[in-house]
Amino acid sequence: MSSVESTEPESGETQASNSKPDNSSGGDQAPSGAKRSPIRRFLGLLGPGLVTGSADDDPSGIATYAQAGATFSNGMLWTAPVTLPMMMAVQEICDRTALATGDSLGRLARRKFSRKPRVAIAILIVALLGANTLNAAADLMAIGQGMEMLGAGPSHLWSAIAGVGIGVALMVGGFDIISKTFKWLCMALLAYVAVLFVAKVDWGDVVAGTLGLQFRFGWDYLGLIVAILGTTISPYLFFWQSAQRVEELRDDDLGGDNAVGLDDNSASAAHRKLRNARADVFTGMFFSVLVMFAIIAATASTLGKNGTDVKTAADAARALEPMLGPAAKFLFAAGFIGSGILAVPVLAAAGSAGLAGLLGKQWGFDRRPSKARTFYVLLGVGTVGGVIISLFVSDPIGLLVLSAIINGIAAAPFLIVTMLISRDKDLMGKYRNGRLAATLGWSTTAIMVVAGAVGIWTTVTGSA
Repeated sequence: MSSVESTEPESGETQASNSKPDNSSGGDQAPSGAKRSPIRRFLGLLGPGLVTGSADDDPSGIATYAQAGATFSNGMLWTAPVTLPMMMAVQEICDRTALATGDSLGRLARRKFSRKPRVAIAILIVALLGANTLNAAADLMAIGQGMEMLGAGPSHLWSAIAGVGIGVALMVGGFDIISKTFKWLCMALLAYVAVLFVAKVDWGDVVAGTLGLQFRFGWDYLGLIVAILGTTISPYLFFWQSAQRVEELRDDDLGGDNAVGLDDNSASAAHRKLRNARADVFTGMFFSVLVMFAIIAATASTLGKNGTDVKTAADAARALEPMLGPAAKFLFAAGFIGSGILAVPVLAAAGSAGLAGLLGKQWGFDRRPSKARTFYVLLGVGTVGGVIISLFVSDPIGLLVLSAIINGIAAAPFLIVTMLISRDKDLMGKYRNGRLAATLGWSTTAIMVVAGAVGIWTTVTGSA
């Protein structure tokens, strides 16, 4: 995506001074005297993009993809190659706004818009907080169900324990440990990739589904497409990508406690940061879509043959049985638990950071609760709300798919805000959207507008 943004200075602008510190801070350089292998350097630069991609495959995504494969076999595989460039473009744009300015999307919306538009955006973010709470509840239920599959006890009890534990960890600044430890549990989901080579997969049918030759017309089919789009182009991920990148920038020596934009780096350091960030984002999105493709195809080759309706995590786990037998439920449970523990903090923090930034308040896990009260209050309300909802809902898979549909409806307004910010020359300077980013970004926005309309119709009429 070499043309995502304009890298040449505009007329009248000068190149960054070579006297600026060459602060790479992108996982690209080894410590003094040590030479790191290319693989270690690549793994070292992975951060917010990989976390976002992993969080995208949360239990809501897993359940939605499993439902698609079980209900329509390979008929929805075409959504994987279609959503990949959409995800890459949107998350790269969100990431670049943070890199270029040193500000989160919420703070940038405050800088970009006047009071009345900010009120409308605040209402949208409050609605997003509600949707995130619903999604977090569904993910907590999935964690509990995963623990129940492991024979650890009642699912509702573990949902509550997980919610309280995550909330406490976040309040004391433990998300860094959580993300580093549990994002790798999502690797258990790669077992679905192995299923494709062990189960009796009809590869001709897989190719036909990937090419969209099995597209169907019907509200139930279209409603599930909205759910897939909602769980891949989720608005909370826009805020999270931006916020985590800002927190990473705050760790740089260049700005002290504050994040600084690319223009405050030397030209070489700015180029390196932008390059490394793109590699991080694109890797995370590719990983996310790979898992998505594998889950749909795996469930299509097993559950989809019999038209099985996925109602529980145990139903979805049966897609792994052709390869692993009884061990399937343990791997699927690990995937649900790991991805859920990673996704719940992301869900709780994304909207909280967005609203706090829009209101001009301090936010971030590197800020003490006494210094970022609004952020932590919103974080606590979202987490506690998720725990309470998880105790009273009995259909976790249904709630997971519903939360994906809600995200599909909510995505378009936030995409419009993001695109307006990322094209603003005053905010972004030479790092504003180029032609490719603008084309992909606005095309994705248009698709999500249509998806949102379909999602509203299917939700109101019960057509799905």
